[in-house]
Amino acid sequence: MVRPARRGFVKDPAPWKLERCTIVDPDSGEELDDALTVFFPGPRSFTTEDVLELHIHGGRAVAQGVLNALGKLQFARGAGPGEFTRRAFEAGRLDLTQVEGIKDLVDARTDAQRRAALRATSGASRRTYEALRTDIIKCLANVEAVIDFGDTEDVEVGVLEAAQARAAELHKRIDVMLADGRRGELVRSGVRLALFGPPNAGKSSLLNFLAQREAAIVTPIPGTTRDVLEVSVDLGGVPLLVSDTAGLRESTDTVESIGIARARSAIEGADLRLLVLSLPDVLENGDNILVPPEMRGFVADHPKDTFILLNKIDMVHTPARLDSLAAAGAWAVSLTEERGTSDFLHGFARALRKRYDVLQGSQDAENAPVVTHARHRQHLESASRFLGAFLAHGPSDIVLAAEELRYAAQSVGRISGLIDVEDILDVVFRDFCIGK
Repeated sequence: MVRPARRGFVKDPAPWKLERCTIVDPDSGEELDDALTVFFPGPRSFTTEDVLELHIHGGRAVAQGVLNALGKLQFARGAGPGEFTRRAFEAGRLDLTQVEGIKDLVDARTDAQRRAALRATSGASRRTYEALRTDIIKCLANVEAVIDFGDTEDVEVGVLEAAQARAAELHKRIDVMLADGRRGELVRSGVRLALFGPPNAGKSSLLNFLAQREAAIVTPIPGTTRDVLEVSVDLGGVPLLVSDTAGLRESTDTVESIGIARARSAIEGADLRLLVLSLPDVLENGDNILVPPEMRGFVADHPKDTFILLNKIDMVHTPARLDSLAAAGAWAVSLTEERGTSDFLHGFARALRKRYDVLQGSQDAENAPVVTHARHRQHLESASRFLGAFLAHGPSDIVLAAEELRYAAQSVGRISGLIDVEDILDVVFRDFCIGK
């Protein structure tokens, strides 16, 4: 099926070299493509098996013709979703965090997602979790030594106390990982940003501006937005899921009231909030800015997670104090005239990057988030509970305490897929693209 272009071609192609070839139909001998091929002999291949890659032209007819020809070979079949990556995992080439990193890299839409995925595929997460598990196992080994040989002189004095001190350090290390504000998970899946404010303040105009398309209907009639509208936005490399919500006000309209209730739910469930206000409507005494009562509760409840955008500065004489708003997490713009929008975009993106510690370069690699999936967090929480239980046991319960350490090590091991993960493999590989 593969004919070499060069003369003197032996039975097997030269390993790890790109060679020109002709791909032909195995039955008719018809030429299908003028292509390239690379042979990767195992175990020095991605899957550790012998692998032959065909680099063909990307036209649909060419690809379909080659696939049809491959289907005629008795020893060949179509790959399942993520099958090559699964084989690499089962052969020990990758751990489960690297598998997830490959999937995240394929799905990455922003620089932040790409960088986080590359860290996982490079083995950074794997090394972190394996080091953590190894340290727990060392503590367990010391405790079991006390159990087995504590009545003899073979165990040094203070071994149990040293294991307890080390376990306390590991417990603290895990808690620090868990207290990262879900940075890694948010960067991977997207930060949920809710636009909220009174009717006709410019929320839908802002959504369209961020999306660079007419995603929402914009009219001068208050209450136009009745439901929550979501769009995905890449802002300075940070992935955002932006929700445009109904204007908050008292309403007797049944449909609008339902929209307002949904808006409140979306605002509460968001990771960040951007309060959009019409500057002419909130200026008091010509200079002071008054947040409407319907919005004050959200600002008071989430002061660190709420930013403010004052719209329609073209309709008033801009007070001098607006020039220093950015330092307080607020900006003043005119969305219709696009005044101040560049400063807002750069300032807001800078605030997001600082908050989620992304796109900071290799010098901050040690501070990069390690917990990038919900299952990582669940297993770390379990490990933290088991370590806490170990520390709560007294010397008389040393046998039970050892079991707590064993469970903690198993919990961390499940993150990398070192133990007992058959039940989640199908879930992990289910959404892979075919042939990856």
